[in-house]
Amino acid sequence: MTKSCYLSIFLALFSSFWLCVNSHFDYKDALTKSIIFLEAQRSGKLPPDHRPPWRGDSALDDGKEAGVDLVGGYYDAGDNVKYGFPMAFTVTTMAWAAYFYEHEIKDAGELNNLLAGIRWGTDYFLKASVQQNRLFVQVGDPKMDHQCWMKPECMKTPRTVLEINQNRPGTEVAAETAAALAASSIVFRKVDHAYAETLVSRAKMLFQFAEEHQGTFDGACPFYCSHSGYNDELLWGASWLYIATKDPLYLQYVNEESTSAVVNEFSWDLKYAGAQVLLSQLYWEGQKELHTFQQQADGYICAVHPDSPYRQPFMTPGGLIHFRDGANSQYVTSTAFLFSVYSDLLARHNVQVICGEKTLTHTDLMCFAKQEMNYLLGHNPARRSIMVGFGHNPPLHAHHRGASIPVTAKTEEVTCGMSFALWFNTDAPNPNELTGAILGGPDRADVFIDSRMNSSYTEPCTYINSLAIGVLAKLAHKAKHHEL
Repeated sequence: MTKSCYLSIFLALFSSFWLCVNSHFDYKDALTKSIIFLEAQRSGKLPPDHRPPWRGDSALDDGKEAGVDLVGGYYDAGDNVKYGFPMAFTVTTMAWAAYFYEHEIKDAGELNNLLAGIRWGTDYFLKASVQQNRLFVQVGDPKMDHQCWMKPECMKTPRTVLEINQNRPGTEVAAETAAALAASSIVFRKVDHAYAETLVSRAKMLFQFAEEHQGTFDGACPFYCSHSGYNDELLWGASWLYIATKDPLYLQYVNEESTSAVVNEFSWDLKYAGAQVLLSQLYWEGQKELHTFQQQADGYICAVHPDSPYRQPFMTPGGLIHFRDGANSQYVTSTAFLFSVYSDLLARHNVQVICGEKTLTHTDLMCFAKQEMNYLLGHNPARRSIMVGFGHNPPLHAHHRGASIPVTAKTEEVTCGMSFALWFNTDAPNPNELTGAILGGPDRADVFIDSRMNSSYTEPCTYINSLAIGVLAKLAHKAKHHEL
């Protein structure tokens, strides 16, 4: 072997080591700002302690046309539609972070803020699911909304209501909402037991609806189409309900009636890997009948980790996992979160993951999770942060209506056509900082274009940030106690 080959191998190994060990950021600040972004996505009557100063009350008549109160909840991204499916996934993953990393989040001083964020979502879901076999799953007309660039406080587009029921089922969104309520009930049990009981009761009702009236939900297409079907949501919902209730009927459903598969992705559409990691915790805590799910969780790790001989996802030259353009950061934070949780489980139970001839330890998994989060925070070829308001050279042009329109803007006489000319098709930085938003992220070549008009690079999503909370809390805790 030539000297240059030896040098190349050494540099590659050194680079990998440096990525894991020597790249540190103010993770506590990143955690705080991640939660602040979620606050900026709130719809409805905002509370007095609301932190983003440029946001105001919005959509205070939501649900009126259907004779129901649907005020509240979250806008999913840079638009003004409330999509129940990704909103529920956002809340489920916020609750998972609070459940698994409660100590670390509390140590960072963010537990109360996170609980308030979770409750903002669950209060909305309770309103949306008052009647049995009926769930309101969307507010706003997506087509009309995407033809108008107005901040939520002043939007002029229809607030159309979409529902699912026994004649028009939507198993995915019903089961995901059940998961959100069940997971949230766990974290509220210590602080508000009565509320937790309300949440779990409604979760049971929604899961029964999802199971008894099965049908794929396609009402949010082309924005949130269910490509994976609903079996993953049924497994996901049953898993959370079992953890929340310890009712053996849900365990029986998981073991005997659910469908599962080894995948390489965890997202608002595809939940198998999340359920498998969740059930692995129960397996190692003594429920050996869940062994198949633990093996599938190992399969997920082997399908994703860059050192595994079975790795499937594309990795950019700079080391970022890349599934598809358009909010690819969601797969970065989801991968980092699952790897972080599984790393802790491996360490807690002194086990490893075997991928052919390659053995992966809990340290290997956490190194990769940290590498992915560090990339978003600024350790990347462009040497810039992908999080607004954080780190070096952060983005200034988030694809986001509220952030891009001045608080003092006169919107009364502005038509939808004029709105794009005034506030969208400009090179001016956003007048309002969308603090903490992790944007869509770079492409397969590590290129990031900070342009409001390039939404695949610059649009934020609630579920990008919700999945970042747990791993950022863990990194912040380790940095505080000099364990990194």
